[in-house]
Amino acid sequence: MTYAITQTCCSDATCVAVCPVNCIHPTPQERAFGSTEMLYIDPKTCIDCGACADACPVDAIFPADSLFGAQREYAGINAAYFEDQERSEEGEEEPRPGGDSPNFHTWGEPTFERSLPSDFAPLRVAVVGTGPAGMYAAEDLLLHTNAQVTLIDRLPVAGGLVRYGVAPDHPATKKVGDTFARFHTHPRVRMHLGLQVGRDISPQELAAHHDAVIYAVGASADRRIGIPGEDLPGSISATTFVSWYNAHPDVAPDAIDLSTERVVVVGNGNVALDVARILVADPGTLAGTDIADHALEALRTSAVREVVLLGRRGPEHAAYTRSELLALKHLDGVELVVDDHDQRTGASIDAAGPKEKAAVLQGVARAEPDWAGAPAPGRRIVFRFHSAPVAAAAGDGSQKVAAVRVTHGTEQREIPSGMLLRAVGYRGVPVAGLPFDEATGTVPHEAGRVTGRPGTYVVGWIKRGPSGGIGANRTCAAETVGTLLADAIDGSLAAPTRAPKAFDRLARRSNRQVIDARGLAAINRAELTRGRRAGRPRVKLATVRELVATAKGSRWGVLR
Repeated sequence: MTYAITQTCCSDATCVAVCPVNCIHPTPQERAFGSTEMLYIDPKTCIDCGACADACPVDAIFPADSLFGAQREYAGINAAYFEDQERSEEGEEEPRPGGDSPNFHTWGEPTFERSLPSDFAPLRVAVVGTGPAGMYAAEDLLLHTNAQVTLIDRLPVAGGLVRYGVAPDHPATKKVGDTFARFHTHPRVRMHLGLQVGRDISPQELAAHHDAVIYAVGASADRRIGIPGEDLPGSISATTFVSWYNAHPDVAPDAIDLSTERVVVVGNGNVALDVARILVADPGTLAGTDIADHALEALRTSAVREVVLLGRRGPEHAAYTRSELLALKHLDGVELVVDDHDQRTGASIDAAGPKEKAAVLQGVARAEPDWAGAPAPGRRIVFRFHSAPVAAAAGDGSQKVAAVRVTHGTEQREIPSGMLLRAVGYRGVPVAGLPFDEATGTVPHEAGRVTGRPGTYVVGWIKRGPSGGIGANRTCAAETVGTLLADAIDGSLAAPTRAPKAFDRLARRSNRQVIDARGLAAINRAELTRGRRAGRPRVKLATVRELVATAKGSRWGVLR
């Protein structure tokens, strides 16, 4: 029996570090790392020790013979990766990653290459943002140095992308948050939630109290598609929709109107698949997740029966991962249809090899829908490739989206729809006190060091742009922390001009509602309690007022 990595793989390579026989690839030392959709276990070298499964932060690794349903396909997917490596593009034999036999590691005394010299006083490092990028940076500092870390977030609760970006029906992916949570109460960590740099405190004040500051603020805005009608009511960014169903305090419970029968989603990435899946999923199934209460109630009465996924290019170029498409194919009660208005779509699917994403759509029904009529009975998702949005049009006597005009070969077609969902990517926004590249939506940097700002660093999407999943932030953070420590060793960091506890006093003076680790624990207990009462894993507090009241111990906040 061997193990296999499945759909929820986060690619942070924790499993690689514990594997005693080097059977998981690509490793961070291999060129392919970060370019594959997931990591893979070689069935020929796996020794069935289970170390990888124990270490996996998102419970993505299982014995291959225990997989069932749609998960069974992952045993073959893991094996196929290594079969593909056995021949080069020219057809010549090349070595399998890791070799054909177990490659046992030689274990010795643990060494931490990141450790500072013993004569260094503990660095004081502020990390702005408590999502995966910020927490991987904090983890690196806490495990490999004696640094003191100040965790800051503008929201009154920690988690970032894990809490507010992962779809509620992907609970295993959210488990990486448990790994990060153990650092919230670390003895060398001080936490200040609900504190916004640039509003409550200045970047200069933050820098004055720390040797270095790492900004891990993500990419909170959405990209525009640039068509007429894009700003009409009913035209919504995926950023807003995802925040709505995840109970983000920035999005009101009544922000989404699901009274339309058809929704057009522009985009072919994983986020596009997420929003499509949530829109047509059985609300009874979603009731077993931590989806926002208001979103669950809206979906129970939703009129949406059809989602059209619009892709400018063909299925062979879609940005979603094979694993996410496979999951969609096995969605109970939902029909998948490929719009064959363009013969190139079917040709690409038919010609796809078994390891290509387009091959997943082989066997999916093909039809050219009659857009003039109402959606077909039941719930379905339509893949429409080789078609771009041209405009969003309002209805007669209305200012709300009523149809989306799209390309249809050399012509155009109108698809009746009361909602246009833009899922074409995220974009970073300017950060107070830092330079900003408008073209890329990132902060200019050199290996994480902010250009022209000594002692200031970036990590995550604000550093590299909105690419890569949760696990990609681990190697990104390792680079930034490595740069920071190199600067500390060569004397490039200016020492703080304020005492360590002075920042705590400054934070409390600047915002009386700042929450610490104890308050965060109170929020967690309250949400879990609400979940148990409702028969759900967790019921999230959805407003700043509720979060703060709960953290501060208000009976109203805890019991509501």
